[in-house]
Amino acid sequence: QVQLVESGGGLVQAGGSLRLSCAASRNIFSFHNMGWYRQAPGKQRELVARINSDGSSAYADSMKGRFTISRDGAKNTMYLQMDSLQPEDTAVYYCNAQIIRAIVDDNYWGQGTQVTVSS
Repeated sequence: QVQLVESGGGLVQAGGSLRLSCAASRNIFSFHNMGWYRQAPGKQRELVARINSDGSSAYADSMKGRFTISRDGAKNTMYLQMDSLQPEDTAVYYCNAQIIRAIVDDNYWGQGTQVTVSS
């Protein structure tokens, strides 16, 4: 069973920064990709950023240039550096890890960490 544990959330003023961490219970290179999602109150969960096994990454348009996804294989940990935070970035941020299968993919989720940005 895979466990993903997020940390690093909190309260920050607009324009500030936070770094989220996602510690995995197994080798992160065993996943085809890992990513960060977020869900604001009353809204659907949305993709923030994703990093693939080859190291390539992708971002949602509104996060490009402000957020950076990275990973450390030695620590089995993925990170999300968030800069220039705005109140609309307030949400619960979730870590995801995926293994692509022939029929049904394996998706693992962390418990989420709250990020609150005050104006």
